[in-house]
Amino acid sequence: MGLLSALPAAWRRSARSAPATPPTVAPAPASPSDEPGWVKAEQAIMGTAISAELWCEDPDQAQAALAAVMAEMHRIDAAMSPHKPASELSRINREAAEHAVPLSEEMAGLIARALRFSELSSGAFDISYASAGQLYDYRAGTAPSDAALAPAREAIGHRGLLLDRANGTLRFARPGMRIDLGGFAKGHAVDNAIALLKARGIRHAMVAAGGDSHLLGDRRGRPWMVAVRDPRQAGANIAVLPLQDVAISTSGDYERFFIAGDGRRHHHLLDPRTGRSAEGVQSVTILADDGLTTEALSKAVFVLGAAAGLKLIDTLPGVDAVIVDGNGQLHFSGGLRQAGH
Repeated sequence: MGLLSALPAAWRRSARSAPATPPTVAPAPASPSDEPGWVKAEQAIMGTAISAELWCEDPDQAQAALAAVMAEMHRIDAAMSPHKPASELSRINREAAEHAVPLSEEMAGLIARALRFSELSSGAFDISYASAGQLYDYRAGTAPSDAALAPAREAIGHRGLLLDRANGTLRFARPGMRIDLGGFAKGHAVDNAIALLKARGIRHAMVAAGGDSHLLGDRRGRPWMVAVRDPRQAGANIAVLPLQDVAISTSGDYERFFIAGDGRRHHHLLDPRTGRSAEGVQSVTILADDGLTTEALSKAVFVLGAAAGLKLIDTLPGVDAVIVDGNGQLHFSGGLRQAGH
């Protein structure tokens, strides 16, 4: 994994002193798409902004590659959206409490990976959180009452997802269970997109789906500059990371949220143990070789909190984290602390 070619001075200061107010670093440089050979496409898919940027000498080949990326994003959305009645995911949620549901090989593989991340994080990452997640309406600013949440919370638990890999089926162990791949599908999508670009001979590219990005190569001799935004100051960054050949995901409590009358922030990163928004962290950024890993761990570490989250990350080779805790303090995993010195 090509992690950090150099750390900005502000990053190094933050790693040592962890100030209460994170430093603001200048925004990332202008897009490389301004240079000859670079092309870019953007669409709204999977409920988020999808962008792909790549370098290719042949304009027709470049446009075909971009079209292939967007087609793959639409394919994944059609299969894994919980909001599309015809999706494979919706069929699972409708039927798996009644009988074992046949799965595509792709879906079976994703659920198997999700279950491994659940075990790794002691349940902090759990795709069955959806039984509680469906009770929140972030646009309307409504959260479930304790009474409404109680039965949904009882349905949460990854060990109730009975995956039979030999027969390619999934069954829910109890009624009321639901799954949502919102914490997983975008990482899968950016990984697939990069694989498609590699197969087409592209060697320099970035594909992003909301807070999840996968970088292929570099910017032809220079690193990609990826900004990590300040969770509490719109338009400001806590760091700009020089990266290449790496996946990066950021999960923050500023993405989908509302402030309740009592001043409590209700956001979409739910703690599977409570069915309520996780507290104690503002954002988590994970770097690793693939987007499935970065997206799952960004959610898991957010739920675990800074101390337990860093303890987990420091056991995983090739994985690093930047955490902004509830007080706005920066925390870095061991690999980044060493790189900053």
